[in-house]
Amino acid sequence: MKLIDSIVHQSAEMAALRRDIHAHPELAYEEFRTADLVAQKLTEWGIGLHRGLGGTGVVGIVPGRDGGASGRAIGLRADMDALPMQEFNTFDHASQHPGKMHACGHDGHTTMLLAAARHLAQHRDFDGTVYLIFQPAEEGGGGARRMIEDGLFERFPMDAVFGMHNWPGMAAGTMAAGAGPVMASTNEFRITVQGKGGHAAMPHMVIDPVPVACQIVLALQTIVSRNVKPIDSAVVSVTMMHGGEASNVVPDALELRGTVRCFRVEVLDLVQQRMEQIVHGICQAAGATVQFHFQRNYPATVNTTAEAALARAVMADIVGAEHALLQEPSLAAEDFAYMLQAKPGAYVFIANGDGEHREAGHGLGPCNLHNPSYDFNDNLIPLGATYWVRLVQRWFAQAGTETA
Repeated sequence: MKLIDSIVHQSAEMAALRRDIHAHPELAYEEFRTADLVAQKLTEWGIGLHRGLGGTGVVGIVPGRDGGASGRAIGLRADMDALPMQEFNTFDHASQHPGKMHACGHDGHTTMLLAAARHLAQHRDFDGTVYLIFQPAEEGGGGARRMIEDGLFERFPMDAVFGMHNWPGMAAGTMAAGAGPVMASTNEFRITVQGKGGHAAMPHMVIDPVPVACQIVLALQTIVSRNVKPIDSAVVSVTMMHGGEASNVVPDALELRGTVRCFRVEVLDLVQQRMEQIVHGICQAAGATVQFHFQRNYPATVNTTAEAALARAVMADIVGAEHALLQEPSLAAEDFAYMLQAKPGAYVFIANGDGEHREAGHGLGPCNLHNPSYDFNDNLIPLGATYWVRLVQRWFAQAGTETA
């Protein structure tokens, strides 16, 4: 593994910084302390910055040796927010804020980009400008979209933008990149079945929404298996069911909620259409009425071919070709998708290992994303920072060749 020596030498300091962020998690659009810490470090290292995009976002500005005269620019993005969940870990850097936890590794993402920022500012061995994007509210808040709406790409024109996420379950020391869809779109639905309540001992006098809702749940499972092409990927999951107050009372209504995930808009259109047809058909047959609400949230995260190839080539130089894997798409979602809709770029994975890095005092659960026993692997910090620096160097070298 070819890591940058100066970054390795600072790894203990950066790990302490990551743990400080982990101990003080902040939810979407509340990342005030984290943003202050990021701004403080950037200023300390002589990096100009802008604050306030997307509410609590921070953008660091690192001109190269030419002072940015070439006009070429690249964006590197890290997310800062935590999740609204209780941490099970009890080690020293566990969350100090009940009900809030860095369970997705955004503390590590922020730290890896800070470590890279420090090196880039010290060396500036490129021609152009690097924009360091510290983004709020990835976890459902659409912070990337908010930063774009606030003028991210107008104020800081960039030719390409890159992101990175840690990935538990992949062997530590490996990385992955791939072209095309790598994260799914995320969409929510709410189905309210309206029947006619009454005494549970007199079912002939009611329109029971419970069996109607159960039929809907089962029927929705046929969409993926019988309507979506087998070569496409989609998930339809009913995750919530609410209704009823007493064991001897048939409720008037019952509500279902859930999520739909897929990679292509055409598949999403099909799933939404079939859901609506199924829901209305079943309710009509049972004499019930229904309200169907479908909300499209984050779009699919789609890497552009050239930028994904560049990212993987950089990985191969650092960890070896055998450890630079082809990225396996995930049906989880990511609001970096909005940035990739606006600019070429690639969103890649860095392996977080299987959890053996966790110290005594970790929870009994697995080291998975969004799990209360999760913790970021600090050994990734020099690898992730090295990747960012080498990506910048190679991107500008390639851009300079293309425009020469």
